[in-house]
Parts: sequence; C-alpha cells; structure tokens
Amino acid sequence: MAATTLTLSSSSSSISLHNPTPRFFLLNKPASSKLFLSSLSRLSLSSTATATITVPRSNPGEIDTSFFDDEFESEEEIVFDPPTPPEGFIAPPYFDEGPPETEDEIAAAYEELYGPAYSGESYLGKDIYVMDSKAKKMTAFGKVKKDKIRDGFEERVIQVRRVTKVVKGGKQLHFRAIVVVGDKQGQVGVGVGKAKEVIGAVQKSAINARRNIITVPLTKYSTFPHRSDGKYGAANVMLRPASPGTGVIAGGAVRIVLEMAGVENALGKQLGSNNALNNARATVVAVQKMRQFRDVARERGIPMEELWK
Repeated sequence: MAATTLTLSSSSSSISLHNPTPRFFLLNKPASSKLFLSSLSRLSLSSTATATITVPRSNPGEIDTSFFDDEFESEEEIVFDPPTPPEGFIAPPYFDEGPPETEDEIAAAYEELYGPAYSGESYLGKDIYVMDSKAKKMTAFGKVKKDKIRDGFEERVIQVRRVTKVVKGGKQLHFRAIVVVGDKQGQVGVGVGKAKEVIGAVQKSAINARRNIITVPLTKYSTFPHRSDGKYGAANVMLRPASPGTGVIAGGAVRIVLEMAGVENALGKQLGSNNALNNARATVVAVQKMRQFRDVARERGIPMEELWK
C-alpha cells in the first residue's frame, strides 16, 4: 500500500503535501482518513516543532467495482412458453383485418365519441340541442362574433323590437327578435331571444327556434290535408287547404311560418290579436293539430278508402 507524507513546519508557517501520483477516491476512502483528520486537528504547532504524518493510500486493485460488473451475462436462451388457451377460445381479430371503414363510418364514430364536429352536416342526425356548441365564438376587438349555423335550415326574421327593463339603477335596454327557421320540406320552428345587440338577439332566437322544430303534414300538392284552427294567448289563426296554383294567401307572421315550412298552396287568416309572436305560435298550434289520412286509417285499422264513406 502506498503512502503519502505530510510535513508541517511552524517556523515557516507552511504545509507541504508530497504525493507524486495524486488519486481521488470515488468509491472506497482509505480507512485511516478519519485518523488523519483527527490527528491534524489535535496537532499543536510550536516554534521549533516539525511533524511528519504518514497516510496510507489504497491500490487501484483494492477498489470495489462489483456495482459495474455485468451480472446478467448468460448464454442461455429464454424460451417463451405461453399458457394453453381454454376450450372454446376464439382469438380476437386484428385491427387491420376486415374491410376498411368508410369515411361516413369514421365520421359517425368520431361524433359519437367527441360530439358533432360540425362542418355543415351531421352524420348522427340533426340534433337541435347542441346548437350552442355549433355556434363558433370568435373574439375580435372586444366583440363576440358567431359563425352562421349551416344545417340546411333557412332563417327569416319576423320582428325586432327594443324592450326596456326598469331596475333600481335605471332602465336596461335590450332587443327582442322573433325568428322562424325551416328547411321548406316540412320542418319549421319559431324562436325568440333577447340581447343587448340586434345580432346577438337574432342568433339567440335562431338557436331557440331550432330547439322547437315541428313537422308539418303536407300532401303531394304542398298543402294541408285538412282545415285547422289554432289559439295562443289572444291570437286565433285559421288555416285552410287550397287547390294547386293558389299560393299562400296569408299575412303577417302566418305567411312567413307557412313559407318556411314549404307550404305552397294554403289559406290563412289572423283572428284577434295582431301580436307577431302570438300569431306565429298560434300557427304552430294549428299545424300540430293536423294529421295525415294514412295515420288515421292505421290507428282505426281500416283502409284509407273507407275514411270518406
């Protein structure tokens, strides 16, 4: 074992360390290092005293390197022995087997997992309860803009009015809009909404109208199957079928509702109140009372020819 000689001299006030080949102990420190430090601390230097301390130094062969040894060197081959499958076991098919999925199936599966990523057409049907999420909000210059919903429905504004709400601090001004949406193929809805701006009120009422979509029974001549009357509040509406080529003879909100529903030949009359919202809803009530002849015959269990006997 090599040694290191340390010489201390008080007369010259210097410490000299003679080590021709210095080495840093990373893993194992020499056993007498603590003894060397304790002896150095207890050493008293006098004016004429000179002390020599010999510190043992370990050889490189005595360092423990078992941590770096490769203990997993083995020439044995590991054989994979899976357990025996039970009786009647059918292995599942791989994901890449079978016919490839179509784009419609992929889009329908995506909508089922993550909701309708609206792009103009829904593969799972027209869900009128997700219109709020379909109206994309964009902030620009402190204003909130929404993209127009493209789902095959057209929008018509019946009325926009300024309404006032009296509160403790004064009056709050808002706008109320009445909008009718329809696809002109038998689907129509009436909605109302309020906002501080006209654009916001129209968008709210359009979403509300899509939540109240109804189906209008139509014949092959684009008219009603029979006459009907509707009442909502103080408004009474009378609807009558018409022959081909007559057109829609009605006024006010009744005409707009019938046109958005796809009715081409009909007669309508407003009786009572002139309120646009009540007349539009009275028209919806009158339409909901109508029924197709085939539905009535099916419920009665008789052919359609016997309905007029």
